Amino acid sequence: MRILRMRVSDSADVELDASQIDARPITLYDGPVESYLDGQLGNLDPGTRLYGQVWTGGPQVVVRYYEAHPPDGDVVPICAMARLGKGQLRKRPDSKPGTAILDYSGASVFVVNAFR
Repeated sequence: MRILRMRVSDSADVELDASQIDARPITLYDGPVESYLDGQLGNLDPGTRLYGQVWTGGPQVVVRYYEAHPPDGDVVPICAMARLGKGQLRKRPDSKPGTAILDYSGASVFVVNAFR
């Protein structure tokens, strides 16, 4: 992560699903996700696509990112998670199994040193 000028806890805003930018509400599905970086994160410019995995099994959505693809660069590995304060990644009660309906399309992405 040092090569990308990132440290654990560095963060930036992200649109959780690149195909649902600024939509309200949004629906996320278990499986792969492509997100859109809204701000600078280390050497990653806004517009960078983040690729990861979504889990919707619990009361709150879990999104982990493994790769970043800058607009004019090569794919690089990353270790980051989506977070939003005050339980705002909590699924709405009308979410069906395997899906999560969220009131917000955006969150923050935080660099982590490992997934736990």
